[in-house]
Amino acid sequence: MAANSSSTGSKLSNSAGGKPSGPSAEQVVATFQRMRQEQRGMASKSAELEMEINEHSLVIETLREVDPSRKCFRLVGGVLVERTVKEVLPALETNKEQITKIIESINTQMQTKGRELTEYRERYNIRLMGEGEGEAQGQSAASRDSEGGGSKSGAGVLVS
Repeated sequence: MAANSSSTGSKLSNSAGGKPSGPSAEQVVATFQRMRQEQRGMASKSAELEMEINEHSLVIETLREVDPSRKCFRLVGGVLVERTVKEVLPALETNKEQITKIIESINTQMQTKGRELTEYRERYNIRLMGEGEGEAQGQSAASRDSEGGGSKSGAGVLVS
């Protein structure tokens, strides 16, 4: 009987006395942090791929100045293979184009995730630490948009 009443009690505390309510503050913060982490991961991957494009560009520029019949070595799947410049150069250019397309796709996803974050912040009135002071002093709308905005009312969730 005691186990039954404790499980009923926990159900009541979760539903806030039988009234259907939104997620708890902890759930809101956890979801917001997860979304922010996903966006950071996308930004990190985008930066990593940008570096790869720069490396590809450097190698392509170098190989264009070299005799096409000259042998060169390429790492394919962890194996170093011997090829000629005329075989490697088109493959590098194709890889560079594909990486560029992937970066564009990631950037689009990042923008979408940013909009989702902004909507989530507005819906649950999430403010970041130190954000409220700037808005109270008349921060411009453009800089508020770049940071994701936020409501000026006192209620809400504060995220560090």
